[in-house]
Amino acid sequence: MTAEEKKYSKELEITPHNEWAQAFWDHLLPIKTRVSEHPLFLAMASGELSIACFRYALLNFYPLVAHFPSYMAMNLAKATDFYAPGVTDTRTWLIQNIKVEERHLFWYRDWAMGFGLSVDQLDQVTPPVAMDAVNHFLWSTNYRASLVEGIAATNLAIEWATSDWTVQVYKGIKKYTHHPELQINTRTVAWLRAHAHYDDVHPYQAMELIKRLCDHDPQMQQKALRAAERGLEYYELALDACYQIQLAQ
Repeated sequence: MTAEEKKYSKELEITPHNEWAQAFWDHLLPIKTRVSEHPLFLAMASGELSIACFRYALLNFYPLVAHFPSYMAMNLAKATDFYAPGVTDTRTWLIQNIKVEERHLFWYRDWAMGFGLSVDQLDQVTPPVAMDAVNHFLWSTNYRASLVEGIAATNLAIEWATSDWTVQVYKGIKKYTHHPELQINTRTVAWLRAHAHYDDVHPYQAMELIKRLCDHDPQMQQKALRAAERGLEYYELALDACYQIQLAQ
């Protein structure tokens, strides 16, 4: 890597929150916690989630993982006003991380296949409406809304909650190791390991970008807040629908 490339590949510096940013973060914390501590994830972490429900979750959340680079790419297409605050930083960050998200798709497939799903099942899945709503919301937001709203809905809301629940599930996944129908090894836990250990900085970087993009624009701050809140609400809706499989057994 050249010196010039290293200059632009350095991590985004995280700065202390000012008053509005702290209020923004604090407002989202309760619903983020509801998502990251959802009964579905608690059951996964404890080893109490049935294999049927676990497979159902892996299958129907697959489109969210598979389309994540596309959501970011649609946001990247809006990062063209280089004179506006935060736009260049956001563009650089998105370019760096889209490739990372593409790699995660294949790690997620390995996880799903370790739980007995096939690639054909993953590629052909049509999630139930309540679980697919989050995908439609993210597609619409990243296509139609502002750059900062897309970052808030996608890279803050979804990645923030995900980086939290994966820590506990990664610790507890060994409880499924001896199940005769499953294959749990370093390859099949790569997606969990990445989100639990390597990607936990992403939501904090996303919040930093939000601060830079709308620091002096209260109206955009409110739009970004609503986008993040709604992203978490749709995430929770999907989890509620998925967990019904467990409750019905």
